[in-house]
Parts: sequence; structure tokens; C-alpha cells
Amino acid sequence: MTTPEDRLREIGLELPAPTKVPDGLHLPFSFVNIRAERVLFSGHPKNAKDGSIAGPFGLLGSDLSTEQGYLEAREVALTVLSNIKAEIGDLSRIVGWSRVFGMVASAPGYTEQHLVVNGFSDLVVDVFGSTVGRHARSAIGVLSLPLGFAMEIEGEVLISP
Repeated sequence: MTTPEDRLREIGLELPAPTKVPDGLHLPFSFVNIRAERVLFSGHPKNAKDGSIAGPFGLLGSDLSTEQGYLEAREVALTVLSNIKAEIGDLSRIVGWSRVFGMVASAPGYTEQHLVVNGFSDLVVDVFGSTVGRHARSAIGVLSLPLGFAMEIEGEVLISP
């Protein structure tokens, strides 16, 4: 049976290092919070390969196109997977994706947030398959996000004990 890690390699992707919070930035929460078989992940931007926070920054519809946003959302998914893997050890422990909530910093009149967050959802389904990867989802436009991020994506997965 192919593992999620195997599938990532098959499609030519690798996980960045888990998120390293910059010195001086106080975050009084966890990026990943495990409660029994529930894993809740906080709003994530993307990481660079070394785990440093790498954006994306700006507004969709003025600084970034929908196509660029889609690709960035895929990178956010890789960051989420990296941080979850650091907490649970093996991505094969994920037995279901419950929900995904994407917040997209949007220029006035921009209405393609759903297409941007599709980058995250499409990667999840590609890596985990349509049964485990299927999830409920919302995508909303917001005026701004912390640190000038163009998007933040949060959600919940279920894991085996």
C-alpha cells in the first residue's frame, strides 16, 4: 500500500522542515493541537524548505493572481503536512480529513478565493485519495491577515490511535 509520503515522492514533492517561529514573535498557541483522535491545525502560511515562514504575502487579485494563489495554497498544504508529521510521526496515521478553512487576503472585488484554496484541497485528495482526503471546506476573502500573509489555511484531521 502506498503511504502519503510515498505519494508525495511519486508526484515530485517534498515536505519543508516544520515551522520555526521567528525570534521575537510570540505565538501563545500550537500549530498542531492533538485531542485523542482529532488533530486540529491552526491557520498556516507556507514554510521555506528550512522551516522559516515564507508567506505568501500580499493580496489576491492585485499582488497575486488566482493561478499563483493556487500554487501557493499547495505549498501551504505541504507545510501543514510537515507540522502534522512532526507531531504524529507517520502521515499514514491520518484516517480522514474532516474540514479545511481557507482565509484569502483579497483585493476589493476579488471573488476567486475558492479557486485559490482548491490548491490545498486538490493536493490533499491527490496525496490521500478520495476517501481519506475528502473534506468539508470553506474559503473566504478577508481584508488582511497577520504579518501581511496572502492566505492562511486551518482545519482538522482524524488519526488512528
